[in-house]
Amino acid sequence: MGIQPVLEREKENVLIQSGDLCVTLSPYLGGKIASIQHKGRELLQQPLAPALPRTRDMLFEQSDASGWDECLPSVAACTAQGPDGPVAVPDHGDLWRVMWEAIDNGSAVVRHRADCFSLPLRLERSIGLAKTDTGWSLRLEYILSNRGACDVPWSWSAHPLFAVERGDFIELPQTITTLRIEGSARGRLGAPGESVAWPLATLTNGSVANLARVEPASSAIGEKVFAGPLDSASAWCVLHRPSAGLRIRVRFDAGKTPYLGMWLCYGGWPEGSGPKQNCVALEPATAPVDSLAQTGSWSRSLAPGSSYSWYTTVDVELAERESTHA
Repeated sequence: MGIQPVLEREKENVLIQSGDLCVTLSPYLGGKIASIQHKGRELLQQPLAPALPRTRDMLFEQSDASGWDECLPSVAACTAQGPDGPVAVPDHGDLWRVMWEAIDNGSAVVRHRADCFSLPLRLERSIGLAKTDTGWSLRLEYILSNRGACDVPWSWSAHPLFAVERGDFIELPQTITTLRIEGSARGRLGAPGESVAWPLATLTNGSVANLARVEPASSAIGEKVFAGPLDSASAWCVLHRPSAGLRIRVRFDAGKTPYLGMWLCYGGWPEGSGPKQNCVALEPATAPVDSLAQTGSWSRSLAPGSSYSWYTTVDVELAERESTHA
């Protein structure tokens, strides 16, 4: 059987809705959360290009580069040690490239799972949506298992690309005062591995920038930074969207995923011609680096037949001026 055209598979999307909030999942596109809409307003970065079938070696920028994917067993392409020797882990990992399988458990929670191909890992993800006093809560629960016969190294990062516009801003716990640089277009912040102050950062040209403030899409900024390790009191971040009347609050399990990655992209990626991302990605992660091959105190492996579980919660909160009229 040939590859079914992606557009013909849109009927396989899974919709979760509670009142004015609607979430769309695309199992055939790597289990992607393709859309989170509030009253029809899209909260995720939308596709930069038509969705096409994924291959095992394509770059993430060759895809639609949108929505929310799960990066496992690495974010950056690298060579990792597999059960039978070195293996190539592709850009942004395996799981955004493969079909996710539905698990029917008869509950209101949507459950899917998928297998990595570079390493013998399986990820199961459950998603539930509930109304709260302040808006809605989207809870994602994960179970990672080792299907192989040897210990397997791994690293996970959520990859939610939240759409932004000028006037939006990021809030982090007051205990976060510095960030580790993973990458910065044209070296604006500094070199990978260096630290930069949060929120007021001194740039390499000597000027000062407020990193908490979303910049115009014309600024061509593209920067990846990390905070952590974080304790339970600091395991949160908020994207304020005043024009949308919303706050997007991401909370995570500091005991299991103690790092927070942030991708700040205001027209700075992909490189070259064509449409650019304009988004902020708030990324709970197991490591303060993108590459599984870069090891440290954060490095982890999973024993044969064992599993590891964690959660992430996204609260879509109505801002005060709207909640009083909700």
